[in-house]
Amino acid sequence: MSSLSSADALEQLQNLRLSIDNIDNALIHILAERFRLTQTVGELKATHNLPAADPQRESRQIARLREMAQSARLNPDFAEKFLNFIIKEVIQHHKAIAEQKDSK
Repeated sequence: MSSLSSADALEQLQNLRLSIDNIDNALIHILAERFRLTQTVGELKATHNLPAADPQRESRQIARLREMAQSARLNPDFAEKFLNFIIKEVIQHHKAIAEQKDSK
């Protein structure tokens, strides 16, 4: 049984949730910056007729992220799923950019 009173537990819960909200805010801003950079990569690829996907880089990134996740005590499978989701989204953006350039 916890030595915290119900009021203390609720206050602690509120503080933890505020910290989680702050982390969520940071994640959104970091993802936005990442997508701004990949937008520029997509434009560069489209301009120079490079493929939207780079399977070798993706494999290296996944391996690197899995290793980082393991070191951070985060489930590497979850980290890989997360990165695969981002990669899929980036490739779709790169294809759309290339299509826009081709239609001009």
